[in-house]
Amino acid sequence: MPRSLHAAAVLLLLCLNEQPAASAPLHGSKWSYFGPDGEKSWSKKYPSCGGVLQSPIDLHSDILQYDASLVPLGFQGYNVSANEQFLLTNDGHSVRLNLPSDMHIRGLRSRYSAAQLHLHWGNQNDPHGSEHTVGGKHFAAELHIVHYNSDLYANASTASNKSEGLAVLAVLIEMGSFNPSYDKIFRHLQDVKYKGQEVLIPGFSIEELLPERPDEYYRYKGSLTTPPCHPTVLWTVFRNPVQISQEQLLALETALYCTHVDDPSPREMVNNFRRVQNFDERLVYISFRQVQDLTYTGLSLGIILSVALAGVLGICVVLAVSIWLFRRKKSKKGDNKGVIYKPAIKRETEAHA
Repeated sequence: MPRSLHAAAVLLLLCLNEQPAASAPLHGSKWSYFGPDGEKSWSKKYPSCGGVLQSPIDLHSDILQYDASLVPLGFQGYNVSANEQFLLTNDGHSVRLNLPSDMHIRGLRSRYSAAQLHLHWGNQNDPHGSEHTVGGKHFAAELHIVHYNSDLYANASTASNKSEGLAVLAVLIEMGSFNPSYDKIFRHLQDVKYKGQEVLIPGFSIEELLPERPDEYYRYKGSLTTPPCHPTVLWTVFRNPVQISQEQLLALETALYCTHVDDPSPREMVNNFRRVQNFDERLVYISFRQVQDLTYTGLSLGIILSVALAGVLGICVVLAVSIWLFRRKKSKKGDNKGVIYKPAIKRETEAHA
């Protein structure tokens, strides 16, 4: 009997030791986006935050290079049955959905298994909370689906500071039409209003959260966008955004708090995005030809349309003037044909004076 108790105790200790590692957050224990522990002071406690290969970045034409070897990704196990459940948590920095490890990406050098997804956003007065920007443009929000290299490491926490340890899919979110797939998360925000609160929600297809044409994406090596900012992330930022409604975005911007329910100084969870980092001399590889995207020239769509319209008007003016001149010339020729030249007739003088 004592031997059985000893075995049970050892088993319990092993379980306790394993659990934190599997569910440990990918960020430091004490940091925030503003205040004394804000982004400007991250590098004091977390040196990597002031180091190289940092994310997010601005995706602009000067650093983009087409790579024909970038194949469409496969999303294995992403379609989770409603009979299964996800754990939704307020971790004090974002709303996080834990994902099963049998969900993984196909198309990378190693197998990358899912760990969790979370979001970044702004506030209701300035709804521009994406972390990555495109040509300097912020989107309303951004979704990150975090994966770890399960060929080499046991879990995301172990992989987070290792070479090629993590792969993150980033979805840019803009304001538009109502999105029923995203609402499968948003409808439960009130249940995780304060830090530490969590709720089980029905499973659904995570692939529904991805944009149209997911084979078009940006790829670069970067870092976690939260402390400890390990430069171990292979980023895939999808080119095409998804839309959520204004009401859905407002719910995300107003529902959550960074503080516990009994905190005497509650802080709203807003503007939880890191500023764009220096990209140094890196390149971003793209899976699509950017010739089709006129906005990459650095010109706004309005300017492009104005120039095109001016060109059309110019052609019309030239044609109109040419037709007028042609008709005028033809008219003069016609007038000359109507005149009959008659030589002067000498009057006959009378024969007899």
